[in-house]
Amino acid sequence: MVTYIEENMAGSIAGFNVLPIRLNRKSQSGHVLYYKEHNIRGDSASLPPDRTIFVLNVPPYCNKECFVRLFSDCGRVDSVYLQEKPTSELLPKSTTKYFSHENISQGFKVAYVVFKSPSAVEKAMSRKHSEPYILISDDQAALEAGYKKWCTEYKSERPNLKDLQKEIDEFMQSYDQKVSEDIQKAKEEEGTPDDEGWITVTRKGSKKQKPVARKEHIEKQLKAKEKKKREDKELVNFYTFQVRETKREHIAELRRKFEEDKHRIAQLRAARKFKPY
Repeated sequence: MVTYIEENMAGSIAGFNVLPIRLNRKSQSGHVLYYKEHNIRGDSASLPPDRTIFVLNVPPYCNKECFVRLFSDCGRVDSVYLQEKPTSELLPKSTTKYFSHENISQGFKVAYVVFKSPSAVEKAMSRKHSEPYILISDDQAALEAGYKKWCTEYKSERPNLKDLQKEIDEFMQSYDQKVSEDIQKAKEEEGTPDDEGWITVTRKGSKKQKPVARKEHIEKQLKAKEKKKREDKELVNFYTFQVRETKREHIAELRRKFEEDKHRIAQLRAARKFKPY
């Protein structure tokens, strides 16, 4: 079991650099953050691997401003993202205030710190920490806790009705505009064949469209697809009763042809006449 002192003395554990922290100077117990370079397959626009570090074991009281202060001596911090679990690509930034898809956990989480330049990541990875870093100094305001924190959370969950109605109206206006644009686009494309020669028919079309001649190679492709569909659906002689019916139909067909041949031969014999000359 690795203790806090052993972790503090160790420079890195399992590829992660160790960063000891304390809430303030009066705190008797400390905490440890683990960070390393953010390595993923491919490129990420929001989390560029050469300018991002990945931080684990982030406590609830550690916010974005704390990370800016923690790594400001390494270089300029461009942005900080707090997530409930690791991810390779961030969701697009939400523009709404009350209907945001960003759901930051109130418990322990992970963080992504994006620097302005790649050299800042190298400096952060080579940095040694001899003593715990103090998150809140004496002249800074203390974090809310207990009753005050609950009151703040309660107020934040009750939105202002006027602001909420305004946001809903703006959303509905943008939605109606998008629907009208889609309807206009559908009208413009009505009667225009696609790459395979198909024409989308809608109920709104009142005028009869003139038939559009299909190209020869498109016609062949469509026929080949229809033939393949029929062959895939048909299961010939798959069940036992199908085999019996096939044999029965084959015997009946042979008998019918035999009777037709007998009748034809009888007609030929009856019509045969003796012609000496």
